Amino acid sequence: MATPVYVIIVCHNSAAVLATCLNHLDKQTIAARQVIVVDSGSTDPGYLRQLPEMEGLRLVSADNIGYGQGNNLGYGQLDGAGEGMVVFLNPDTFLPHDFLAQAVTVLSENPAAGAVSGKLLSYDHRAMKPTGRLDSTGVHRRWYGRWYDRGQGEKDHGQYDLIDSPPALCGALLCCRQKALQPYGREVFDPDFFLYKEDIELCLRLRRDGWGLVYDPRLVAFHCRGWGSRRSHMPHALRLTAARSELLLCRKHPGPQILWAWSKYLLVRFFHL
Repeated sequence: MATPVYVIIVCHNSAAVLATCLNHLDKQTIAARQVIVVDSGSTDPGYLRQLPEMEGLRLVSADNIGYGQGNNLGYGQLDGAGEGMVVFLNPDTFLPHDFLAQAVTVLSENPAAGAVSGKLLSYDHRAMKPTGRLDSTGVHRRWYGRWYDRGQGEKDHGQYDLIDSPPALCGALLCCRQKALQPYGREVFDPDFFLYKEDIELCLRLRRDGWGLVYDPRLVAFHCRGWGSRRSHMPHALRLTAARSELLLCRKHPGPQILWAWSKYLLVRFFHL
C-alpha cells in the first residue's frame, strides 16, 4: 500500500510565494492526500482567496499564533490513521516534481528515522531562479552552543553529498514519520515557542525518544529564506525573538551551552547586536 502524504504550510503575509509553493506541490508525481494551509494572522489575507484549485487543499485561518502553533493547528486537521508521512513545509520552499516520491522512498529506506530532509538550495523569488548557493544541509551546533544551517551561503560543489544524521533538520522542509509524531498528540511542536528554534526542539525530542534523523542529499528543494545570512537586515524584534527562543531551547534541553544563549540574549536585548 502506498504511503499517504500530508503537507502542512503555515503562512503569514506570504502572498509573494504561496501560489508558487502550491503550484510545485500540484505537479508532484505522487499527490498529497491533504494539503493544509494555515494562515497565521496575515495582515491582508486577500491573497488566500486566490489559491490554486488542488485536490485535498484546505485553508484554516487563525490569529497570529506563531509558526509552531500554526503547524499544530494544521496537524490537528489531518484525517490519517498514523502510517503516513507528514511534511512541514514553509510557503517559501519549492519542491521539484519528484520530491515527495523520493522522500517517501528515503523514509522507507530508514525505518528508524523519525524525520528526513535533504539539500536546500537558496532561491531568489524576485528573480524566480536559484542563487547557486546552499541554504541548509542539516542543522548543526558549534561547541559553544550556536546552532547553524550547515553550508549556508556556500556554493554547492558536492561537499555535502553524503548521507548523514545531523543533530537537527531545517524546519523549512521537515518530512516526518507520522508514527513518530503520534505520542505528542496534537502538539507536535512545543507551544512555548512562538517563532524560531521550534524545529530544533522537535528534532531533539525525536532523538530523545529513540528516533533517528536523516539528511539525504538526493532530496533537493529550494528555499527563499527571507533574511538569508544578512543578519543586519533582520528587524531587531525578530532578532530578539530568536534569542529568546534559543534561551528557551537551552532551558528545555539543558547543557553548558546555556551560557552562550544567555550572552546572545543580553547582547541582542541591550546592545541591539
